[in-house]
Amino acid sequence: MCGIVGYIGEQDAYPILVKGLHRLEYRGYDSAGVALLKTNEKQENALNIYKAVGKVAALEQKVDGMTNAEENWKGAHMGIAHTRWATHGEPSEKNAHPHISESGKLAIVHNGIIENYAVLKEQLEKMGYHFHSDTDTEVLVQLIEYSLSKLQEPNLLDAVENALTKCVGAYAIAVVDKRNPKEIIAARKGSPLVIGVGKENEEFFIASDATPIVEYTRNMVYLDDEQIAVVKPGNNIKIYNLDRTQANVSVKHVDIDIDMLSKGGYPHFMIKEIYDQPDCLRDCMRGRIIKSEPDNEGKNHYSIKLSAVENHGGRLLKARRFIIVACGTSWHAGLIGKQLIEEFSRIPVEVDYASEFRYRNPVLYPDDVVIAVSQSGETADTLAAIQLAKEHGCMVFGIVNAVGSSIARETDTGIYIHVGPEIGVASTKAFTGQVLCFEMLAMALGHANGELADDKYEEMVKELTMIPEKIEQILTTDEKIKALSQRFTYAHNFLYLGRGWNYPVALEGALKLKEISYIHAEGYPAAEMKHGPIALVDKEMPCLFIATHHLGYEKIISNMQEVKARGGNIIAVATEGDELIHHNAAEVLPIPQTINWLVPLLSVIPLQLLAYHIAVEKGLNVDMPRNLAKSVTVE
Repeated sequence: MCGIVGYIGEQDAYPILVKGLHRLEYRGYDSAGVALLKTNEKQENALNIYKAVGKVAALEQKVDGMTNAEENWKGAHMGIAHTRWATHGEPSEKNAHPHISESGKLAIVHNGIIENYAVLKEQLEKMGYHFHSDTDTEVLVQLIEYSLSKLQEPNLLDAVENALTKCVGAYAIAVVDKRNPKEIIAARKGSPLVIGVGKENEEFFIASDATPIVEYTRNMVYLDDEQIAVVKPGNNIKIYNLDRTQANVSVKHVDIDIDMLSKGGYPHFMIKEIYDQPDCLRDCMRGRIIKSEPDNEGKNHYSIKLSAVENHGGRLLKARRFIIVACGTSWHAGLIGKQLIEEFSRIPVEVDYASEFRYRNPVLYPDDVVIAVSQSGETADTLAAIQLAKEHGCMVFGIVNAVGSSIARETDTGIYIHVGPEIGVASTKAFTGQVLCFEMLAMALGHANGELADDKYEEMVKELTMIPEKIEQILTTDEKIKALSQRFTYAHNFLYLGRGWNYPVALEGALKLKEISYIHAEGYPAAEMKHGPIALVDKEMPCLFIATHHLGYEKIISNMQEVKARGGNIIAVATEGDELIHHNAAEVLPIPQTINWLVPLLSVIPLQLLAYHIAVEKGLNVDMPRNLAKSVTVE
C-alpha cells in the first residue's frame, strides 16, 4: 500500500526519487519522505532526511524552501524515498519514512507490518535504544543497527539478514549506510519489490512496482519472498535467500506504455481509464480471439486461443470444481466468472473472499483448481489464499494485470488481462479486463469439453469482438450522465439492483460510488429487495436498476413498479430502444443490445461514469479517495 523508490548510480538521485514518488501516489498515502546520501569534496558522507505530511508536493515545497535548496540534493547520487499509508502511528512527520537508527548512520524505508515489533522494541529499549516514532519500521532499523554492532566484521548484508530472521510479518525494505555510499540492501517478504537494472549495471533503481522506474529502464528483477539483494553500481545484483544461499538473478524485460502513466489531457486518471476501456479490451483480445480467412462461402470463423487452456486443458477440464478467490472489485468479477464457467463448461464454481478463505480452513481437494484474481498481482490476502491452495495440492490459475507480479509468479498458469497500468484507485478497466478474461476462459473450456456447441461458440466469440465498439457508443452518452449526476450529489444512500448477470454489476456500481463519492450505497439482487431493503425506499432514495432486455426482464420491471409505488427515485440502465422502461424509470441510461452473457461488459460503463461525475460534482479527489490504497499488500 505504501510506496518505495530507491536510486544509486551517477545521476542526481533526488529528481528521480521525487518523480518516482509522484508515480506511486495512486497507491494511497498520507506522508512522504526521502533520504539522500552525499559525499563532499573531503570525502565526508552526509545522510540528509526530508519528510512532510500530505502529498509529495508538500515534500517538494519543503525541500525547495530550504536555504541553498538545490545544493542540499545536487551531487547526491544515492537515496531512498517513501510514501506512507499509516498503520502504526498517526500521519505525522515523526512517523513518516525514512527512519534512522540510533547512531544516525542507517536509514530505512519499509512497506508491510512487523507483527512482533512491540516485543522487539521492548528488548531494544532495555539495551539503551531510544525511539522517536510510533512505527514498527523504526524498530526494524534499530534492530539492524544492533545486529551490525554484534558482528566481528561489520557487514550490512549480514546485519539485515540477522534482523529479518527475528521479525514476524511482512516487509519490503531498502536500507542504506552513511558509511558506504556505494551500496543499497533491499529485501522482501509478502510485499512487492522490484529492482531496475540500468545501462551496463552502472545504476540501479528500486521500487514497489515498475511504474516509477520504467522510463529509466525496462529491465527488471523481481525479488521473491525472503530474498535479500545487494545493489552496487558497476556490479551485477547479488540476491540471497534468507538462509544465505545464493539465488539466481532473472532479469525480465517489461513493456509498459508510458503514456498510460499520464492523464493524457483528461482531468483525472479515472475518467481516462474509463475511456481507455475499448482499446484496452481490444488489447486483451489481441492474439487470443482468432478470426479466420473467409471460407468457400465467404464466411469468417471465430475461435479463442488461450495458451493456459492449450497447455493445461486436461487438468482444467478434469477439475472437481473451480474456486475463485479475490477481493473487492476482483471479487465482483469472480461472481460473473462463476456464472460464465458454470453456464458453458458445467463445472461447479465457488467464489470466496480471499481474506475469509485463508482463515476458515476450507475443504480443498487435489483435483480442485483455485483461480486467483487480482489487478496488482500483489494482494496480500489473495497471495495467502494461493499458498493455502498449494499446500492442499490444488492447481492455481491466475488472472492478473501486472506482468511479473507475485501472483503471476506463484500460480501454475493463468491469463494476463493486458489493460495497462491502472492508476486511479477505483478500478475500472481492470474490472472489464477481468470479466473479459473470464468470458474467454469459460467459452474456451465449454467448447473444449463439448458443452458449448460450435455454432453458439462462434456466435458468442464474434459478438465478443464487437464489445469495444459498443462501449464506445455508451461513452457518447457521457454528457447526459454528467448532467444527471448533478441531481444526486445530495444523496446519503443509494440502492443498486440487478438480476442474474447484472447482480454482480450492481455490487460493482455501488462499490464505485462508495469509494469515490463517500455516499453509502448497497448492491442487491433485485428479487431480494422485498426481504429488507424496500423498507429504505422513499422519495429521497435513488434506486438504480440494471434492467437490460434479457432473462428476468419482466420480473425486474415488477421490482421497479414496487419501488415506484413507494415514491422511489428510479434510474435504469436499459437496452437501447426499450420503450417500456421509460414508463417505470425517471431516468434511463441506454446501452447497446448484446447477448445475455456479455451484458456485464456494457452495463457497468454507465455506473462507472455516474460514480465519477457525482464525485467530481462534490469536489472530491476521485483518483485518490480518502483512506484507500490501490494495492492492499498488508492485512
